[in-house]
Amino acid sequence: MTTIASAPIPAASRAPDPRPFHGTWATVLLPIDENDQIAREKLNGQLKHLVSSGIQGIYTNGTAGEFEMQTEGEFDWLTECVAAACKPARMRFQIGVSHTSPTVLISRLRRACRLDPTGFQFILPAWSALNDDEVLDFCKAVADEALGKPLVLYSPPHAKRVLDPVMFGRIAHAVPSIKAVKLVDGDESWYAQMQEHAPSLALFVPGHQLATGYSRGAAGSFSNVAALSPRGAARWFEQMKTDLPAALDLEKRIRAFQAAHVHPRMKGPSTLSNQAADKLMASVGNWADVGTRVRWPYHSFDQSYAEQLRPIARQMMPELFA
Repeated sequence: MTTIASAPIPAASRAPDPRPFHGTWATVLLPIDENDQIAREKLNGQLKHLVSSGIQGIYTNGTAGEFEMQTEGEFDWLTECVAAACKPARMRFQIGVSHTSPTVLISRLRRACRLDPTGFQFILPAWSALNDDEVLDFCKAVADEALGKPLVLYSPPHAKRVLDPVMFGRIAHAVPSIKAVKLVDGDESWYAQMQEHAPSLALFVPGHQLATGYSRGAAGSFSNVAALSPRGAARWFEQMKTDLPAALDLEKRIRAFQAAHVHPRMKGPSTLSNQAADKLMASVGNWADVGTRVRWPYHSFDQSYAEQLRPIARQMMPELFA
């Protein structure tokens, strides 16, 4: 079994997480047809599967949801579909209102408030980096428009302003409705700093690193592993609570699969995007008719490559496909 250097937090000592965001959440992926349009019936089929999969929540419009590629009419239609699927099932759902334009982001947030989601996810303005005061002003403005709903700050490593634990602490203090952050985590020292400066924030880490992150205090993941297998990712999170060594062993194999078959095609002059990688994972999992196509001008993995990887994935990670 795989172990890590630091002693994990014993699962038995963990109280149920009272915060609105915890566990494994699955993204809504856009099935794109040959005319670069959303295949709407396929999306509805995807939502039916996600609602019944056992995951802790569903979210829209992260990177894998191609938030910047949607028209405003498509954004409204998508969020209404997600709300209509989740509310009868009492499934937690989060609406991503992110956009590279802060004006469009605020407009999306205002329109989505009527759907009464569990919370909203947003990014900082994406063209020029904000200074500290501008970050706080923007986060306060988003919180005011969200009418008290919990917020998740999406802070990826390629953002123009990459935040450190001290700044996360300032944000958490100034804007208490920000309950979670979606980010790439660091080592044990980073977790200690986050606990020191921003203990109120739930930390959501990349799906393929969740077992290690959970052992260090992460609350969950907006998960690329859920793109591969929603049901399997949900089971894996439950396993972390009861058999962390086995969960860490599965993480090792998930990361080995990605290192061998996904990441090499995301480097060099023909680099493919993160959204292309998540759609490849969903097509390998073959749990819904998503396809590998991403919206123009981005390029996609070949569908035939996904089909080639299916037996490899099931051999390397059989627990995800039981």
